[in-house]
Amino acid sequence: MNPTDFVSAVTISAGQIPVDPVVVGRITAVHGIKGWVKVYSFTEHAENIFRYPPWWLKAKEGLRLIEIDEYRVTSKGLLVHIVGIDDRDVAKKLCQQDIVVERSQFPGLEQGEYYWHQLEGLRVISRQGNVQLGVVTGILETGANDVLEVKGDSESLDRQERLIPYTEQFVLSINLDAREIEVDWDPGF
Repeated sequence: MNPTDFVSAVTISAGQIPVDPVVVGRITAVHGIKGWVKVYSFTEHAENIFRYPPWWLKAKEGLRLIEIDEYRVTSKGLLVHIVGIDDRDVAKKLCQQDIVVERSQFPGLEQGEYYWHQLEGLRVISRQGNVQLGVVTGILETGANDVLEVKGDSESLDRQERLIPYTEQFVLSINLDAREIEVDWDPGF
């Protein structure tokens, strides 16, 4: 098997390629000498990533379908073996590639609930002075509550990075259609 052709054992039809792809994890490192890889999951509970097959790897060339034949949940994280990858050197080429699935596989949410990926990229506007603070670049889990990472850009008040608690006190409204989050946040903070 050609090391770069790691999906040759899987039949791919054009209809299987995700229409609305979402990144749910990343291959971070190799584990051992038999082609196993470590996976970092972006799902709420790490092992939930296994509920969303098939997986696609986001490579420079585009999306590549992979098939998992075995996985382990350990105290140090997730270990995965991909069909056709039985060598450490071949597995190493997959490191730092994102794992993508079709968005329609996710269960529906209640009114006012959002998946993190829906919030990333939204513009944040402070009610105090109707000032643009930046764009959500990530979300941190702190234990007490999640925190929006907001990075200023050319359309913002400044280029400062702000950490805004994702609570009802500070996040007033979310409009996915307008791609905006309104917050009660002092722009000077």
